[in-house]
Amino acid sequence: MSPATPAKLTEKSTERSGEPWRRRLIRSLLYGRNVDRAAKARARVGLAMLAFASVYALIGGRLVMFAIGADAHSARRAAAQEVVATARPDIVDRNGAILATDVKAASLFGEPRRIIDKDEAIELLTATIPDLDEAEVRERLRTRKGFVWLKREVTPAQQQAVHKLGIPGIGFLRENKRVYPTGNEVAHLIGLVNIDNQGIAGLEKWLDNQGLADLHRAGFATDRLQKPIELAVDLRVEHALRDELLKAKDKFRAKAASGIVSNVKTGEIVAMVSLPDFDPNNPKEAHDPDRINRLTTGVYEMGSTFKAFTLAMGLDSGKINLNSMWDARGNLHYGKFTIHDSHPVGRFINTKEVFTYSSNIGAARIALNQGVEAHKAFLAKLGQTTRLRTELPESAAPLLPRRWSELNTVTAAFGQGLSVAPLQAVMGINALVNGGYLIPPTFLKRSESEAQAMAKRVIKPETSDKMRFLMRLNAEVGSARKADVKGYYVGGKTGTSEKVVNGRYAKKRVLNSFTAILPCDDPKYHVLIMLDEPQALPETHGFITSGWNAVPTGGKVIERIAPLLGVEPRFELPPAERLILAASRTTQ
Repeated sequence: MSPATPAKLTEKSTERSGEPWRRRLIRSLLYGRNVDRAAKARARVGLAMLAFASVYALIGGRLVMFAIGADAHSARRAAAQEVVATARPDIVDRNGAILATDVKAASLFGEPRRIIDKDEAIELLTATIPDLDEAEVRERLRTRKGFVWLKREVTPAQQQAVHKLGIPGIGFLRENKRVYPTGNEVAHLIGLVNIDNQGIAGLEKWLDNQGLADLHRAGFATDRLQKPIELAVDLRVEHALRDELLKAKDKFRAKAASGIVSNVKTGEIVAMVSLPDFDPNNPKEAHDPDRINRLTTGVYEMGSTFKAFTLAMGLDSGKINLNSMWDARGNLHYGKFTIHDSHPVGRFINTKEVFTYSSNIGAARIALNQGVEAHKAFLAKLGQTTRLRTELPESAAPLLPRRWSELNTVTAAFGQGLSVAPLQAVMGINALVNGGYLIPPTFLKRSESEAQAMAKRVIKPETSDKMRFLMRLNAEVGSARKADVKGYYVGGKTGTSEKVVNGRYAKKRVLNSFTAILPCDDPKYHVLIMLDEPQALPETHGFITSGWNAVPTGGKVIERIAPLLGVEPRFELPPAERLILAASRTTQ
């Protein structure tokens, strides 16, 4: 050891002994004893780096969460939108043909709070999608809302063009859009939906009323949970009926035309057409007041088709029979009113002739024979005095006399002074020819056993036999001859009702109807044809009555639809007197 070493140690000890105790305490806490200060410095630098890295990681994590959160919010918004514009079940005809289905379509939305330059966004969007209303878009984007619709159901090309703009806060949601592949064919029956895929008319509205809207709100109405709705309608029959009605409307220059094909044994509506109609893919057409469903929402005086009810009432009571005689030698005067026949015969006529000659006087005398209360009760029993309820939400209540007097019974006997929905009349006629059972009509598939479970007997079986005989007789020798399609044993009843204009009946403005059944010996189907204000043609010899327009139209419809419905033609059948009445007497 050198001589200088002890001196140096002594100097250092002296320096430390002179250091204030506070500094020594701090140095001891910071560095400890016998610790390398360089290592300590490196540790401090590492700690600082770790602290800064944690801060930046926290900031980055928050940014990632914000980005993910925005997407999740959009996802939740999309899910919420699916509850409003969610999937609806397919609607198919009785053979499985699709009448209504859903497809996916993109809709444009904006998030005003996220759009940086709204004026630029508006300018770019309206330039890319010309049918956007600039004022409307500006109004929506200037709100403080977090979400606004800008355009529903854009095309794929428009969607791609907007994507290329890259505007923050502008995006798309995929929605369910309802489409109708058959267009106008079943418009009044199917109805339509609004922009949110909610039913607003027809069976689409009925679907929502059956709980589909509740499923929408709960988020359970998905494609996987819904089965197609099977209707009773046959698209082939619907097309044939509509085609013939279009031709008749054009040929006779009618204001409107409508028709129904009904299964008399089940109450199923196999076809229903009301012209003019609309394309449910273009909802604006549906708002035209002239395009209403005349068969359920309209009520009309059905004219002489109501004589079928009057004769059925008399025959069912047992007070009259087919050979009962009625005075038709002159007009029937009732107060200041005069009842006359369109084709007076000027003699006594029997019940069969009342039907085939369509005698107003004979029908009025039969109704008076039964009495006012019996007449009212019979029409009520056949469902003609109360609103008819079906799956279609659109229905109208019948218009009845405020005070039902004898005069009302006289006029109602031949279809005046009492207005009903045509579908309502179809239900009643079905009961007259199907053996006497009143079966509520339906637009859904129904078996005969299901129909019988809800059927209500309203007339005797033998009365039904007589009514079928009368309807067939009318096709053989009466006003329904032009609808007697060979092989199908058609029967029917015509009706020509003068329309009320300014409180008076207008002779040149009529509503014609023809109700037909086939085959008459064992009816399966009922066809109703209606023409509103048909015009006279040279081939009709100036006549505008039902026998010259509605009846031949009905014949053409039957000729086309009978093979589609599986009705096999039978030729050389005996007349109604032998085939229907003889069989009825044998059964009894």
